[in-house]
Amino acid sequence: MPEQSPFDLPEGDPFGPHTLPYGVFSTADAPDLRRLGVRYGRHVLDLAALPDALPGTVPAPHAALLTAASLNPLLAAGRPVWQAVHAAVRAALTDPAHRTAVAPLLRPLDDVTLHLPFEVADYVDFYSSEHHATNVGRIFRPDGAALPPNWKHLPIGYHGRAGTVVVSGTPVVRPHGQRKAPADPAPVFGPSTRLDIEAEVGFVVGTPSALHAPVGLDAFREHVFGVCLVNDWSARDIQAWEYVPLGPFLGKSFATSVSAWITPLDAFDASRTAPPARDVAPLPYLDDAAAEPGGLDLRIEVRLNGEVISRPPFAAMYWTAAQQLAHMTVNGASLRTGDLYASGTVSGPEPDQLGCLLELTQGKGPYLQDGDEITLTAWAPGPDGARIGLGEVTGRVLPAAELPAGRPA
Repeated sequence: MPEQSPFDLPEGDPFGPHTLPYGVFSTADAPDLRRLGVRYGRHVLDLAALPDALPGTVPAPHAALLTAASLNPLLAAGRPVWQAVHAAVRAALTDPAHRTAVAPLLRPLDDVTLHLPFEVADYVDFYSSEHHATNVGRIFRPDGAALPPNWKHLPIGYHGRAGTVVVSGTPVVRPHGQRKAPADPAPVFGPSTRLDIEAEVGFVVGTPSALHAPVGLDAFREHVFGVCLVNDWSARDIQAWEYVPLGPFLGKSFATSVSAWITPLDAFDASRTAPPARDVAPLPYLDDAAAEPGGLDLRIEVRLNGEVISRPPFAAMYWTAAQQLAHMTVNGASLRTGDLYASGTVSGPEPDQLGCLLELTQGKGPYLQDGDEITLTAWAPGPDGARIGLGEVTGRVLPAAELPAGRPA
């Protein structure tokens, strides 16, 4: 039986010509050389080699961007360049006249090593699912209001730690920290016993903005390059003791996993949808009533050790990515190329649509055990019945590291 051509994808492949996500890879023969790539089915197109293989396909001013070791130079180039490069890549992969020249540039996905695709400048995480926020509020405040009074007036978020954003496949070491149950007389120190996940969607900023220049809802597409899956690992016991009054800190900052592939924002045009109806009118800078639909119909699946445990629907998110960006900059904060901001845990109204173990178990556990592996996958409806894929996010839990001598035990 003849080997299938890498250009001929199986029907329904979510990484076809309508998707074309970007990443960074290396090969066994040159492990220290990182190159930009685009995923096409089960292959990776070597972008750095494309301009020489097909002279004129990639506009000459943009060809140098493809030789970088990360996506940041391309991200910084702006939306017209993103669109021009994406059009060139799609033509290279879909025009039969280019197959002879392009075939040697396609490397089997299983033969490459994938790396963090961009240098993360800042990381912000939001709390934008009404279902998730309500469920968590009921667990922690059974006798009080589920939502804090500001929740429907602004997208709540916290500033995370960019240096611990890691690429899919990176093991996650169980963190140490302080924890204190309500009935305990004093806190204790040790490995987290309530390690959790948060299934989220991330947005990668390309074009920066000036300090003191807020980014409005209508400028969202000009600044956001693409979309990826995010697992915001959470140590619930550490978080519960530390978060009053300033919010998440060590319970979150030990690891945040992202996909190795960044799917261009424009690939999701066919999956745009209106967010849920809001019963509180947002302030003018967040009012998207006259804007293009800000929601995205992303179908997420969460697996624990290979078994599906949840299917959170991103279309149910109360606050959109455009509103999050507008709120994040309304005080004059600037954007930098490589900024990553995440949606917060994605949860829906049904029991099988909850995006973290805290919700799935009503706060009772069990939580993650050493050796457990979590995998997030997702797709969205595309044009003409196609599926738009997001690269998976996988992480395996390793036991807590032994602390250096002289440190608290």
